[in-house]
Amino acid sequence: MSGFRYGEYQEGPDPLAPPYDVRAALDELGRSVLAGAKPLRALRDLLRRGTQGVSGLDDLLRQVRERRDRLRGRGRLDGTLQEARALLDRAVGQERAALFPDPSDDARLRESELDALPADTAAAVRRLADYQWRSDAARQTFQELRDLLRGEVLDAQFRGMKQALRDADPAAMARVRAMVEALNEMLAADDRGEHTQADFDRFMAEYGEFFPENPRDLAELVDILARRSAAAQRLLNSLTPEQRAELGDLMAQAAAESGLSEAMERLSGALRSRRADLAWSDADRLEGSEGLGVGDATTALEELADLADLDSALSQRYAGAGLEDIDEEAVRRALGRSAVDDLARLRALERELREQGYLTGTRNRLELTPKAVRRLGETALREVFADSAGGRLGQHAAEGVGQAGEPTGATRPWRFGDEQPIDVVRTLSNAAARGRSSDGRLRLRPDDFEVAETERRDAAAVCLLVDLSYSMALRDLWGTAKQTAMALHALVSTRFPQDAVQVIGFSDYARELPAAGLAELEWEPVQGTNLQHALVLAGRHLDRHSDFEPIVLIVTDGEPTAHLTRDGSAQFAWPPTAETTALTLAEVDRMTSRGASLNVFLLADDPRLEAFVEEVARRNGGRVVRPNAQRLGSYVVQDFLFRRRRVG
Repeated sequence: MSGFRYGEYQEGPDPLAPPYDVRAALDELGRSVLAGAKPLRALRDLLRRGTQGVSGLDDLLRQVRERRDRLRGRGRLDGTLQEARALLDRAVGQERAALFPDPSDDARLRESELDALPADTAAAVRRLADYQWRSDAARQTFQELRDLLRGEVLDAQFRGMKQALRDADPAAMARVRAMVEALNEMLAADDRGEHTQADFDRFMAEYGEFFPENPRDLAELVDILARRSAAAQRLLNSLTPEQRAELGDLMAQAAAESGLSEAMERLSGALRSRRADLAWSDADRLEGSEGLGVGDATTALEELADLADLDSALSQRYAGAGLEDIDEEAVRRALGRSAVDDLARLRALERELREQGYLTGTRNRLELTPKAVRRLGETALREVFADSAGGRLGQHAAEGVGQAGEPTGATRPWRFGDEQPIDVVRTLSNAAARGRSSDGRLRLRPDDFEVAETERRDAAAVCLLVDLSYSMALRDLWGTAKQTAMALHALVSTRFPQDAVQVIGFSDYARELPAAGLAELEWEPVQGTNLQHALVLAGRHLDRHSDFEPIVLIVTDGEPTAHLTRDGSAQFAWPPTAETTALTLAEVDRMTSRGASLNVFLLADDPRLEAFVEEVARRNGGRVVRPNAQRLGSYVVQDFLFRRRRVG
């Protein structure tokens, strides 16, 4: 019998893992869209805020700025100069102590030589380079000074070199020189087009201990070294002219004594020419009280430059910004593993919104898919009912079996949302007429399905007329109106699929609003509230479904101020003209003759508007509802359900 072994799946993503749950994130994004944001802006805001326990970009940005502030307060940039001066003063003091008891002329001559030392530390160190120290302690202190400068020179270019050479012997320095020479030769070969990855691998095998960052190729190594070299240059630029000259002189002496002067100069020039885009000429400042050595100060400035780049990437304020612009390794260095995990979850969220079919389009032009719009409509409907005091979702008054009437004996092609029974015989006949597949099987396609036609029962023609005028945005009613339209459309489409629903928006003109465009619908910065045109379009919808029960709902915050003229153009006037009012009321009368009562949801306190809608109610028999604007959706949906239950 074959043996079986069970373990973690190793061949890629787990094929049985559940899909990433993005529904809550989509709902958050949808609320921003309903409030008037474009999908791209809504997504960026969501990624900035974070969601479902995941830190957003704003939180990562806050951590970056806090770390930058801590670095700036870490110390001053002139620490090496201070330390060098202190060591020099100590060596001179130790030498004077050894000379003082000696009454010889040689001792007095040496004292006068020490008295004549220049105040400039670099010049004093140069003057003492060949001095024959009488004091062993002074000699050791001066050697400590020279070791300090040598380490700082190398640490300014190679991170951690100062610690590596703390107890260095001549053989170790010779190895450093060999490494720098080999590096220069590799760069020169690359300039000639002769460098290969094998050459780099051999270099790292020989000198890899000098590069703890473990670069993968020459380009990555150049980037590491160039960033540090640019930071060292910014350090010098940040000092006063006197400090810059003094420190530069000290480091030049140390490089010359180490036999690295020419090689380091060649390396610096090569790095600068390859990464001229770095901030070589800028100056950075640290604000702490403690003096930092050149190597430590260079490290601080290098980290500050990385944090500045990371700040820009996390801010995402430039055109075409995206999460892929954020350097994961830079996040890891600055903020640690948990921040990298948060970034990975944000990327997964954006990716899954696309892969699960909720978002489409390019980085700069993002759109909601029909699937996303349906989800937002369902969410809007849930929120409306959560805000409502009564009624079950989709409560229905039908007494018969199912939602359709008695079968008529005829069939028709199946359409999405149909609840009539499938006619199995006709469906299989359609598939058989098309022929069997190559393997002899009968395969069904969506267009093969047919349903048994039934007598229509409880069908309604629903019209929702929504004011799109500028005043809706001024009163902060725009998001509520869109949510109401989407909730009603979702309710009718999913709970009453036999009904015919139409959403009409009106400002200076009126137009039908397709379901797919409701989420991204924008208010129109034009003058005019053309209810007359909206009623004309609604009347056409009712006429196309003359055997349906008419339900007409109007949401507005202003009286009619525009109407259509004979040539089809819109005419606006404020205050409203008698002609506008008369033409609008004429359409109200036509609605009344169709048997359609108009329920008006009034969103503003205006005496003229109040008088107009009261006249509409008197002539039509409909109702005037004055809802709390924030609960508009609940009022409209409940009103629809109340009237819907009376159908049939």
